[in-house]
Amino acid sequence: MGGVDLGQLGDVHERARENGARDGTPIVWSRRHGTDPWINLFFRADEIVSKQRTTWRRYAYALVVWLNFLEQRGRLWYEASKRDYADFKHWRMADSRNCWRVEGTSFDTDRAGLKRFYVWASGEYEVFNPIPSQSAQSGGNLGQGAGRRDPSRPAGAPRRQVKWLLRKAFEQWKDVGLRGYGFDGLRPESWHGFNEDRNTAFVEGLWGTGLRLEEWASVLDVELPLVPVTSRYPKAWLAQSCAKGRRYGRNYRIPRAVVKAVAGYMDPMEGSRAEAIGRAQRVGRYERVPGLVMVTGHNPRARTLKVRTPRGSSATMSLDVLGPQERLRLFRETEHGLEPLAVWLSVDGLPHRAHSWENTFATANSRVAQAWARSRWPGFDDLEAEQRERRASQCPLWARPHMLRHSYALVWYSILSAVWEQRLQGFTEAEKHSFREQFGDIWYQLATMLGHRNPQTTRDWYLAPFTALEVDYLMALVDGDQREAVDILLGRIAADSELVLSPVPEDGELLDDPEDGE
Repeated sequence: MGGVDLGQLGDVHERARENGARDGTPIVWSRRHGTDPWINLFFRADEIVSKQRTTWRRYAYALVVWLNFLEQRGRLWYEASKRDYADFKHWRMADSRNCWRVEGTSFDTDRAGLKRFYVWASGEYEVFNPIPSQSAQSGGNLGQGAGRRDPSRPAGAPRRQVKWLLRKAFEQWKDVGLRGYGFDGLRPESWHGFNEDRNTAFVEGLWGTGLRLEEWASVLDVELPLVPVTSRYPKAWLAQSCAKGRRYGRNYRIPRAVVKAVAGYMDPMEGSRAEAIGRAQRVGRYERVPGLVMVTGHNPRARTLKVRTPRGSSATMSLDVLGPQERLRLFRETEHGLEPLAVWLSVDGLPHRAHSWENTFATANSRVAQAWARSRWPGFDDLEAEQRERRASQCPLWARPHMLRHSYALVWYSILSAVWEQRLQGFTEAEKHSFREQFGDIWYQLATMLGHRNPQTTRDWYLAPFTALEVDYLMALVDGDQREAVDILLGRIAADSELVLSPVPEDGELLDDPEDGE
């Protein structure tokens, strides 16, 4: 495919208006064949338009890699065979001639995008679908759905790539990676920490709410609980257009400590958010935002905003219809100038886009790795660059945004297990079964907290390794101070699992048993 010379596409914005493209709609273009309307219409299909921009990008990338592969073979996408797909799978994962081979989990993303495309194309244009469909049930009587496996999925792509952080490990990662401390507990005088309060409040929110990265990154200031809060877990609303799938909004809880951390970041006198806004106002940056929407009022009960239309009249908009991209353009007038409604702002004062948080995590992980290596090798900074990189890569502590969501799920699994056992004490097995049928079980409650429509998703993707734990054991650990008890529980599990990251002691080694650090 290669890079695109936009001049060859003419007036891109005019063409987009004519064919129904939206902000962020991908355009696939080939130097040899130009644009293919059949391919690009895929991103205007109803089932694709309803998905988030990150999904559009993943599907577009998968298509481009596939089309490049076919182009090298002299084949068009509607001429592809199952043999082409098999060869593509081999090339992506195992061909020694390919210097950019990927693991099974990465190829599984390609497969999902291609499968979605060909299912759509076969229905629209009766094109042959080269992606193998799900195989029939194999084996004996395994129960409904058991034994089935999609043959197009690589064998090395397990469904569960889930990791958790202990609370102590999370605190350590946050202090070193985001707050500039070393593993010795000291912070150098050279540390600046321009966005320290913002970054720490953001990751605390991911840990404490269980929201996905884009969901928490899209929150507006009018959607946060008012401070001071009296409840330990005040309620907030996740807008429909910001939730994954965009099918429905939902309530979620924000721990009081997270509310305070966000309030500190937003403090007009001491928070870095006000400083960023001031910098942008002084240079008139907000006035140059394309498609700026002026907000003149907010109704918290109806969850609506009053906005000024381009003609100067007023209109009412539901917060549920405003997606992540639209929220970046919401501003209000203040005595000091324009001000964004978006909570999370970059240094330049503009709303911080969700994907930019990946860079924050990558930078923090690099800082943690460097600090860890220095704590183990006193002469680390004097080594050659390749040696430094190799030693830093051995750091056993890191974090990704979704790991914090997994950690949230595990904490609440522990708590709910104890509560559930107490609730059912004295019931017979038949009565317990009946109770679960009427009111749901732990998985149902967790699915609600995580925003999953199907509790089976929660069970399969997050917590299946913990179903074997005895509830009595969980209760004994959770009976006491909540945080300490849950950390002990996770520590016991971490001793036998590579999925849980434990904190690193000052000497730079991982604890063999997390309880040794108590």
